[in-house]
Amino acid sequence: MFTQFRTEGFNGYSTKWSPFFENKLAVATASNFGLVGNGRLFIMAAQGEGMAIERAYDTQDGLYDVAWSEVNENQLIVSSGDGSIKMWDTTLADHPIQNWQEHQREVFSVDWNLVSKNVFSSGSWDHTVKIWNPQSPRSLQTYTEHTHCVYSTAWSPYSPTRLASASGDQTVKIWDTNSPRSAQTIRAHNNEILSLDWNKYQENMLVTGSVDKTIKVWDLRRPDREVICLPGHEFAVRRVKWSPHRPNILASAAYDMSVRFWDTAAPLGQNLIHVHDAHTEFVLGLDFNLYVEGQVATCAWDEKVNVFVPPPLLRR
Repeated sequence: MFTQFRTEGFNGYSTKWSPFFENKLAVATASNFGLVGNGRLFIMAAQGEGMAIERAYDTQDGLYDVAWSEVNENQLIVSSGDGSIKMWDTTLADHPIQNWQEHQREVFSVDWNLVSKNVFSSGSWDHTVKIWNPQSPRSLQTYTEHTHCVYSTAWSPYSPTRLASASGDQTVKIWDTNSPRSAQTIRAHNNEILSLDWNKYQENMLVTGSVDKTIKVWDLRRPDREVICLPGHEFAVRRVKWSPHRPNILASAAYDMSVRFWDTAAPLGQNLIHVHDAHTEFVLGLDFNLYVEGQVATCAWDEKVNVFVPPPLLRR
């Protein structure tokens, strides 16, 4: 099955499947490639062979990331180019129900805590990581150790207080939210790190994607070198995601317009198992569906959202 939807006039930045509904998808977009102009949040439902828009919310500035609430199936947060984070309720038509304005620059990442479910994180071009509670008007915590843009933040699926961040300063930092300073720093790449994700089956395992065109898998217990390095993309790797169903499968989206699927358990050199090349511009958004094994959604600057199951993941 391959479904394509057009986000006309808006370039895709991030897409996330709902943690509550198997067919619901959110897409964060920006006009004019996010350089100037407004944004739009699309709420879509996969119906048969097609996609239908359930809601579309317009914003003053481009939207760079989106995360669904883990407690309320109708709520989600988006991060914006104007430094704001907004929360929408999809049962309401127009305005966000919350608006947080603390970051001094573009907010590039938001992620909802999967374990405690009552906080979310944000990462910004102002070099900071912030922790928020949706009920609170101000952030609970701000981390200022990174010396360059923070491009990605991700909560551990195993611990309510463990958070990872990836930055243009070429490091990954691990935080415990009970502590004011980072617990661990890994100099993971020789260029900016644009994305990271925690493995869903091995609590100390992370994947990172970088401007250096490589993907690296890390074991936090042995941080001096990566477990595996996966070259293959021709330009910067913009998004990396582990499969929620298989501990050894991960996906990557890149500026070479491709989405690649990898098996980390395969013999070295045979890790690449599929290339999805249906996009015609930078691919920025990528997510696995929790409910439909192998199903992936991607979004790109070509104004397209693709929903598909890579053939090797049908039953590998």
